[in-house]
Amino acid sequence: MKIKRLQLKDFMLFQNLDIRFSPHINIISGENSTGKTALIKLLYSCMKGCSSAGVSKGDLTKEKIETMLVGKFQGVFRPDNEAIGRLVRRKRGSNRTEIRMELEKENCLEIGFGNRQESHMDIIRYYKPDVKNVSPVYLPPKEIISSTENFGALYDEYHIAFEETYYDLARMLERPLRKGANTQEQNAVLKSFENIVNGSIVQKDKKFYLKVKEAGEFEMGLVSEGYRKLATIMYLILSGGLSKNSVLFWDEPETNMNPRMIKPLTDAIIVLAQMGVQVFVTTHNYFVQQEFQMAAAYKNADKNPLQYCFISLNKTENGIACETAERLDALEHNAVMEEFDQLYDREQELLYGN
Repeated sequence: MKIKRLQLKDFMLFQNLDIRFSPHINIISGENSTGKTALIKLLYSCMKGCSSAGVSKGDLTKEKIETMLVGKFQGVFRPDNEAIGRLVRRKRGSNRTEIRMELEKENCLEIGFGNRQESHMDIIRYYKPDVKNVSPVYLPPKEIISSTENFGALYDEYHIAFEETYYDLARMLERPLRKGANTQEQNAVLKSFENIVNGSIVQKDKKFYLKVKEAGEFEMGLVSEGYRKLATIMYLILSGGLSKNSVLFWDEPETNMNPRMIKPLTDAIIVLAQMGVQVFVTTHNYFVQQEFQMAAAYKNADKNPLQYCFISLNKTENGIACETAERLDALEHNAVMEEFDQLYDREQELLYGN
């Protein structure tokens, strides 16, 4: 179930926001403190909260939706004292946030809460998720696959300073492999990833190994973090956690990646989108932006062309502004490119003077 549109009023940094998304690949960029991560965390929390409520026993009710959504907002954003009212945009006096997320087939989630609320939100409109076709996956900047063996149990029993996205991912990695053969789409994606890491992923008693061709099995702790992230995707595909009906949120995939890995990484994301996954990526990286730009500009002649949405968040006197375009070069504001241009100008001044 794909996300079509998000409308926000007074949520965290955002005063007003209205974004229409691509069903395939969405690339979000902007300066620090413009809300890139907050945006995908919000989308993930809404989808995950609803899908979790959908798998609970009994009929789906507003009360059950509220309980699951509040818990997910508390776990993902970790506001002080678990008071979700702290997520409301700060200003003098009372204030209230309103969130509306539109999905396919006229499904919609509409919620709101005030800045004095702790564990209550108003469920104005909700949908009944088809849990078989709703599978949100969030990949945080730091990998977790090397710590999966103990992370879930520690998180269950102790208060540790990790947001719930890490816990959700660890639990997904604990799932055993699905029965039956992989689909053609899954095999195509796995092949792309296997070509990058020159091997395959193996799980034994909640421990993961990278089986490298002609070199044997390597513990995840001995593998570079970039490869650990790719191995995470590979296992999620094998276990069915990431399928053609999934929505993938990947926060800064380039973190700890060698620049040589960027093209294979973006190629693999494109293959995921071709499989049917809706992808949301946040990035500060020039190479990531440009690889997707070239894909958007020169690969539209394919039989099944993908739709790209480049989203730029920038600071203005009235708060955070949002700009979207189907091509990167159509954006008026691009923080990554602007810094690249400024670096070039500084270099020219050093070389040639004023």
